[in-house]
Amino acid sequence: MKNQKISWLAKAVYAAAAILAVAPTANAMHIMEGYLPPAFCIAWGIVCLPFLVFGFRSLNRRVKENRRSITLIAMAGAFVFVLSSLKIPSVTGSCSHMTGTGLGAILFGPCAVSVLGIIVLIFQAVLLAHGGLTTLGANCFSMAITGPILSWLIYKGLSKTRINRRITVFLAASLGDLFTYCVTSVQLALAYPSAQGGVTASAVKFLGIFAPTQLPLAVIEGILTVVVVIALESFAKSELKAIDFEIEEEKE
Repeated sequence: MKNQKISWLAKAVYAAAAILAVAPTANAMHIMEGYLPPAFCIAWGIVCLPFLVFGFRSLNRRVKENRRSITLIAMAGAFVFVLSSLKIPSVTGSCSHMTGTGLGAILFGPCAVSVLGIIVLIFQAVLLAHGGLTTLGANCFSMAITGPILSWLIYKGLSKTRINRRITVFLAASLGDLFTYCVTSVQLALAYPSAQGGVTASAVKFLGIFAPTQLPLAVIEGILTVVVVIALESFAKSELKAIDFEIEEEKE
């Protein structure tokens, strides 16, 4: 019965991903193709490489240790794809979206999420015109590396306190989402510093563009991540134990 429930949950995530895959595209929050100078594209790509290598090794090790973890890995990847494909127009004329990377960081650690994230980014760039191949390194660094790292640090840090697990998951996912946009703003500011105020002033301007839409989206992502974790704790306890995830009721 539990296997049927987890299978149903997985199918629901995959179905949502399929629907979004054929949805019309809009102006994307990922840094678009050709927007960054070549030197910045190369530099961000080089910075991402060590994380991707460690991430691949981490996922490979987990699968070898327990093949049942593949189901949760696939669900975490689908969760990233679903949320990051859902683009919301901003009142400032830009466009924002959730990242979905907090869930994977909580379950598998930040390096593993870098691999899931770059797979999603490549798929979106090639098939959905969301982001770009030249800006893949920059987008990967902000969404699939720095955001998950902060989510993981918050989750691990608060897990050692008496703060409720659900609040911990919410804060980890929502703040990781917001941090992604902070890093993106800095990336854009480094490439295009303001004539008056330099990189700092430019970063503040970019943050001001993203903030009106991203703040509520971060809250929504935190809530959705909590709901998924609750569902997994209810329907996939054996799968969570296989990856050494501490279930709330056992902690209590």
